[in-house]
Amino acid sequence: MSAYSIAEAKAHLSALVEQVVRGETVTLTRRGKTVARIVPAGELTPKPRLDLAVLQKFRASMPKASLTSAEMMRNMRDEKDGW
Repeated sequence: MSAYSIAEAKAHLSALVEQVVRGETVTLTRRGKTVARIVPAGELTPKPRLDLAVLQKFRASMPKASLTSAEMMRNMRDEKDGW
């Protein structure tokens, strides 16, 4: 794994992409600290899928609000001290 500053990466982007195509991981740094990594596309890990049924069950278990969001915002705006 090789590391490059952002400025170096800008100047040599094509070469860095070629390194990644060959299977290497390239680390990008700013002021010596890692800020990003460029990895081969095959190494990306997919995000877990959101279970909508669980989310719907959770929302159904929540108490109903007595005010709409618009009413809450109006009330907060109209309060003397704000929030």
